[in-house]
Amino acid sequence: MLIPVVLAAALMNAAMISASAVSTILVVDELSTGLAGLPNTAGVLGTAAGAMAVGRWTARSGRAQALRSGYGVGVAGAALTVLAAVGAPLALLFIGMFLLGAGNAASLLSRYAAADVVSPSRRARAMSTVVWASTVGAAGGPFLMAPSQSVAVGLGLPALAGPFLLALAAVFGALIASSYFHGVPAIDAPTAGQDTPSVPAGRRSVVLAASVMIVGHLVMVALMSSVPVHAHQHGDGLGLLGVMLSAHTLGMFALSPLTGWCIDRFGSRPVVVAGLALTVVSAVLVTQTGPVFTPALFLLGYAWNLCYLGGSSQLVSADLESKVESSIWTVAAVASAASPWLYSLGGFSVLTMISAVLAVPLLVLVIRRPAREVARS
Repeated sequence: MLIPVVLAAALMNAAMISASAVSTILVVDELSTGLAGLPNTAGVLGTAAGAMAVGRWTARSGRAQALRSGYGVGVAGAALTVLAAVGAPLALLFIGMFLLGAGNAASLLSRYAAADVVSPSRRARAMSTVVWASTVGAAGGPFLMAPSQSVAVGLGLPALAGPFLLALAAVFGALIASSYFHGVPAIDAPTAGQDTPSVPAGRRSVVLAASVMIVGHLVMVALMSSVPVHAHQHGDGLGLLGVMLSAHTLGMFALSPLTGWCIDRFGSRPVVVAGLALTVVSAVLVTQTGPVFTPALFLLGYAWNLCYLGGSSQLVSADLESKVESSIWTVAAVASAASPWLYSLGGFSVLTMISAVLAVPLLVLVIRRPAREVARS
């Protein structure tokens, strides 16, 4: 039942990663380094708007139709990015990335489809299985960026059009795969007697869970938005950039089953504590050049995974899912836009300092506050 939604999510991840990385380079070449974050900002804002739209479509038409609608909008966006890469006005790149964000929102929210059909005690493992299954698309997509350049050149197109063509093919594949998905109902609020360690004790727990997801995602976006700029300025080709992005996306997805098992076994609190701590550690390691850089991107990805799944396990309705997802990506838009500019001022050191200011106080709050809530329950 879940194979179509899993395949669609994997393809959408490949599309978004390829388009995001190369759009940054295209803006650097056409405009300036300081504006390199604009296309990713458009994608982030599109994901935020798309999350709310997919939530409404889910309530009105059901999960399956909502996912197909999101991927359909993503296909239109990918087509516009191709046009921008072959010489059309660069404004189409920003519009295309915004529309691609709707497809990305569908992919992100599809993890809850798995949680709909399992018992509450296995909810986190079900979500993590979908996230883990996206590893192939998310990690494999960047490796196809360099070959896609050769395809574009063979077609008489600019080399940078290749990864955008790859993104178009991938998101179209996601749309086709989602057409075979029919069976998951909308999420209802939990009924009496369904309380589990993965269900929040109250509103404060939900707010704290959302904060962990927002900060973990914001830090990751801020650092990763400058990685293509860093690679481009150091003369690294798309092949090496693909290795960096693949290492990061492996960290984001590959260990998801372990994360899900830990949440269901021990609860979300130790998982998000580990996620926030690893966020700070990986941000510090990213400032180092040489062989430690790519492993640091892997750790940054897994820190996101811990925060994201740990927080997601606390959300128990479709309304909360879409609102929190939209909030995450709205806040991340600021990080995506500001990251290359901050990087141009002080490199990764400035971004790491900001990351620590955001993550460390929240880490202290997570360690202290949930303990009091658990004691009262």
